Amino acid sequence: MDPLSALQSMVSPQLGASLNNVVKDAAASATKSIPQVELQQINSDAPLPAVAGASSTGGFENLLGNLVDEVAQKQAAASDTVNGLLSGKNVSLHQAMISMEEANISFQMMVEVRNKLLDSYQELMRMQI
Repeated sequence: MDPLSALQSMVSPQLGASLNNVVKDAAASATKSIPQVELQQINSDAPLPAVAGASSTGGFENLLGNLVDEVAQKQAAASDTVNGLLSGKNVSLHQAMISMEEANISFQMMVEVRNKLLDSYQELMRMQI
């Protein structure tokens, strides 16, 4: 199983579809070359033009925000099931363990995504201009 399908199987279908679209867009844009006019604009002090199809709300920002919200929801659900188990409510030990592991795995995935983003940023900062 490749890393993308493993990641998609761990996240919600909506987030998995978004990740798939991001990967496809990145692959499509990687094959395009940058026109000379745009390269000259980058070297000048003029502001860069807006990217076609990019929203001002930030699609990537929303994607990461949704990931963090999903992790927080799973952790809250795990906390509720553990509290229910401890207080004697009708919660089985299996349900509590499963919700705790779901929260743990989603948190670990979020930390790994953060680590990859930081590594990418640091790699970009090390690039020679």
